[in-house]
Formats: sequence, C-alpha cells, structure tokens
Amino acid sequence: MTGTETAPAELFTPEFFQNPQSIQARLRADAPAHEVITPNNFRVWVVTRYEDAKAVLADPTVQKNSAGMRAAMELARTGDGQAREFAPDLSQHMLSMDPPDHTRLRRLVTKAFTARRIEQMRPRIEEITAELLGQLSAGDEVDLLDVFAFPLPITVISELLGVDDEDREQFRRASNTLISSSGPEATQQAGQWMAGYFAKLIAAKRANPGEDLLSALIETSEDSDRFSEQELIGMAFLLLVAGHETTVNLIGNGVLALLTNPEQLALLKSDPSLMASAVDEFLRFRSPVNMATFRYTTEPVVLGDVTIPANALVLVGLGSANRDGAHYDHADELDITRPVGGHLAFGHGIHYCLGAPLARLEGEIAFRGLLKAFPDMKLAGSADELQWRISILIHGLEKLPVVL
Repeated sequence: MTGTETAPAELFTPEFFQNPQSIQARLRADAPAHEVITPNNFRVWVVTRYEDAKAVLADPTVQKNSAGMRAAMELARTGDGQAREFAPDLSQHMLSMDPPDHTRLRRLVTKAFTARRIEQMRPRIEEITAELLGQLSAGDEVDLLDVFAFPLPITVISELLGVDDEDREQFRRASNTLISSSGPEATQQAGQWMAGYFAKLIAAKRANPGEDLLSALIETSEDSDRFSEQELIGMAFLLLVAGHETTVNLIGNGVLALLTNPEQLALLKSDPSLMASAVDEFLRFRSPVNMATFRYTTEPVVLGDVTIPANALVLVGLGSANRDGAHYDHADELDITRPVGGHLAFGHGIHYCLGAPLARLEGEIAFRGLLKAFPDMKLAGSADELQWRISILIHGLEKLPVVL
C-alpha cells in the first residue's frame, strides 16, 4: 500500500497551509504513511501518526547526511523537479549529518551552549521583553509578530551570536526565504548572503573574541578537535535560523490559541504557575515546526501495513503527531493543564532540538510579560481571516493583528 490513491491531492495545497490539522486528521485515519508529491516535484513519504513519527525519528536507518540526501533526491525527482539548494557552507551542520559526524559536532556545541549559559540569559530576555512591551500602549492595534514575536527572539539569538542590530532585518528576510517555498534562485541568493555574512563575522570574532556564543564555539575544543571554518558557518546558520524562526511562531501561535480559547486565557491569567505547562501545550497544539526537515531511508521501513522503500525521502509530520487522538485525549482541544512533555514539537532522538530550553525560557518570559502588560488583548478581526505562511517546514502566521 502506498497511499498514493488517497493522499497526494490534499497535501501542500493552499487549503493545507491554511488548515493542516483537518487534512492531517484524515491522513492519520487512512494510513501510517502516504507517498505524495511536493510543490517542487519530488516524491516523499509523509508520516503522520505519533508512534510512527517517534519511531522514524529514532530509527538509525533513516538518515540525513548530505551525500545520501542528494542521491535520494535524484531518485525522488519527478518531471522538472528542482531541489532548493543552500550555499554549500550552510549545510555543514548537525541537522544534515549522521553519527559519527553528528555526534562529534553535537558534543562540541554542547560544550559551549550550556544550560548555565542559557539560564544566565534570563535577566537579559526579561529586559528585552520589558523594552519591547514598554514601546506599546493599551488600545493600540498592532501586528504582534512585527512588534513583539519577531524582535524578541531575533534580538536574543543575535546577541547570543554577536550579530549587529542593523543586520537583523536582513536576517529575517533571508531566513524567511530559506524556510518558505521560495524558488531555487531566491534560496541560493539568500544562502550566499548568509554564508558570506557569517564568514566575515567569524573572522572578526577570531580577531577580537567576545563573551558571545560564536566566540565560544571558535574557542571550543575537545582532545584537540575543533570546528572547521565551514562547520562554524553552518552552526551559526543553524543556531540563528532555528533560534528565532521557531520561537516567533511559538509566541504567535500561542497567543492565537489563547485568544481563541478565552476560558484557557482566563485560567492562565488567574494562575500564572501554569505558564510552563501552557508553553508546552502551545508547542503541542499548534507546533511551530509543521514537518521535520527531510530524511531518507537506507533500508525499507515498515509502519503497520505500509512499507516505505529504501532510498526514499521522508517527512515526519510533527504537527500531525502532536494532534494524534490515539496518543492524546481530546487532542484537538487546548488544555494548559495537560501534563508537560512527550510532544514532538522539538523532534525526538539524536536530532532533538538543542535550543529547546532556550525556546521554553523565552516563551515563558514572553507570555508572562505580555499578559501582565496587556491582559485585555484581543484579536483585531476574525481568526478565520488570518493567513498562514506557505511553508512545508514552518507553521506560522503571516501577521497577527491584535488590539492591545
């Protein structure tokens, strides 16, 4: 069974990007995995159920290294399928590697990006949050993404890496291009700009090290092992994009979830001790990452009555898995008292998100500050009118107009 008879027409359409949950529910009910065609004409298997998603994410025969991925993409190409390739330097990071290369890089970055370093950032994150909210006034109608959800995490990750203030808007545009369904030429240009920027920044940090994470990554070593120049560029790229895109959507999607579930909003305002579980529930309920980045099979993978063949591309539906009623009671309901943990918003297995503690910390501080400053915030219009970004990877809003 391939699922091709039932699924491909529904996925990656404008309707899917606007409301993936209803389509993913039908796919979960129909089969463990479906072979579909992506917008740029590649055959890919989509895994949508929680237990299957978790199993595939932890399966050592499902891999991510660049050479194997290129070969699998050649086999998966249909018609005029054209892969969106980043600048080569941007691909030398953990997310496009398998052990032992992945193990080595993860060990090195973990030495620099410690729990202590993250916790030390708390006062600065609180300060940035207060500064952003202090520029706003009750009664203002604003796009919350523009005035708060984007500037908070991009400021945090930029300061962490030592990126200058004036370059952050350019990073936002380049990052949007790289993770949206942009064409190959725009993707290549954005990637080249980012790789060039980081090469210059790394050279500057080598000459004048600071207290930032990028300086620490340059200095990090273990048994005389260090990051190569390409690996530093790739790691900086991964940290910058992963470190702000997902948190922008955690804040935006979480605010929308609260404003469309007033009883949950009232509960959170009355009991701020629920903030940690609320942030985890936002991550589960409207996962910022809709589908994990591409993987490929090195051997056939059996999921129930479906066999994904060897050398096939795979997308794991994190957002779908987190709405699986076979794993969660009342999966389509927002419940900020739900027990924390277990969701797949940060992935699973060896590629579990390194920045998960930072994302949770930023989320808790952001929502606490926002609800304290503007407890009567409401949507400026209907939730049905909101537009979602056209991206296989990211599930996030184009804009979030609110009245503060």
